[in-house]
Amino acid sequence: MEITTIIAYVLIVFTMFFGMTFGGSGFDLGAILNFWNPQSVFITIGGTIFVLLAAFPFKAFAQIPKHLKMILFKSKKDPLEYVETLTELSKEARRKGLLALEAKAAEIQDEFLKESVLRIVDAIEPDKLRSWFDQKIDYIVARNDAERKVYDFGAALGPAFGMIGTLIGLINMLANMSLDGGASSLGSDMSVALITTLYGSLLANTLFMPISNKLEIAQERELLIKELIIEGVVAIKEGENPKYIRDKLMNFLTEEEIRKANGDEPAKGKAKGKKGKAVEN
Repeated sequence: MEITTIIAYVLIVFTMFFGMTFGGSGFDLGAILNFWNPQSVFITIGGTIFVLLAAFPFKAFAQIPKHLKMILFKSKKDPLEYVETLTELSKEARRKGLLALEAKAAEIQDEFLKESVLRIVDAIEPDKLRSWFDQKIDYIVARNDAERKVYDFGAALGPAFGMIGTLIGLINMLANMSLDGGASSLGSDMSVALITTLYGSLLANTLFMPISNKLEIAQERELLIKELIIEGVVAIKEGENPKYIRDKLMNFLTEEEIRKANGDEPAKGKAKGKKGKAVEN
């Protein structure tokens, strides 16, 4: 699990609670009720959700559980394992030819790696193969951008509906204003009008924007692994030396992962990669 995300949200809740209840005389738990208004909740959260439903097809929301899984749990995919697996595949291709990789592909669990290996078995020229992969990557990038638009749009809608709620509250306040109510009534009505702005800001800055940013980071890591696979299988197709292929793929790794590969730190799953078996999704 991505523990930093959990800790961050716990601290966010604590920060909001502290700010709402702590005053000159210490904590006042009753003050939390000053920030609760059902009408403001419905205008801000309901309005944002309803506009999102109007702006995007329903299938866009079906991806939300997958996105939450991506940002709450660390990916089990280790780029170093892919480097080792592709190196072993290149050795197999050099010993027995590209057709031997068709049997190896049946053992691969990663669907993208499996599809890529089967592509190089076909009689396709390396240039055409790379062009096909480039087109596939472009589609994946476009799809990832489209998936994040829901959260980016939600981050813009939250403050917008917060302002709409504030305007509604101010209009009602002015319409019902009377001299009999006095300043106390004015202050109470004004605070209710401002709560929607608070809700809108919280919705954008503590929910939609963090999810969008975390999702982008997770998707970029997935994309890096796919690009590593593409570079490896194209090099195998071109008949490059296995040692050269491994060194080439090492450029995709971080310094920490390179140290693991060089034996400075134990590499998780390294032995598994040497057997030529691909990691699971």
